[in-house]
Amino acid sequence: MSDATPTDPTRVAFVCVQNAGRSQMATAFARREQAARDLDGRIDIVTGGTDPADHVHDEVVDVMGEKGFDLADETPRAISQDEIMDVDIVVTMGCSAEGICPMTWRGDARDWDLDDPDGRDPDEVRAIRDDIESRVLALFDELVDDDGGVDR
Repeated sequence: MSDATPTDPTRVAFVCVQNAGRSQMATAFARREQAARDLDGRIDIVTGGTDPADHVHDEVVDVMGEKGFDLADETPRAISQDEIMDVDIVVTMGCSAEGICPMTWRGDARDWDLDDPDGRDPDEVRAIRDDIESRVLALFDELVDDDGGVDR
């Protein structure tokens, strides 16, 4: 874990190689949960990739639009080693288990081992999206106690 104090926000990062599909979906769902549970300032959400693409995958934009999210103007971004070292929970989307994710960190590391939606048909992308949504909800349920506080 980082050297956070009890009043510091819990930092959660969603990381994949291109930051153009899975991590963008996870970030959108996490931001929705952050707002819905009034956790701004108590949970910080970070996203990035180790080799970012130039745009979010079109099929991801399409299926997230079905859920009311507009990812068309989101830009994949790089996440630095320094940035990741200050994160409490790092969720990779399927790269760390195979050793292809070059990032290392001190916090709680989780790999969701999700298929890459790039180039898949809409039904496959919807299944990935729905899996990500349920995992994000479960993560927030884990992080937030019964009184609405954030567990570390």
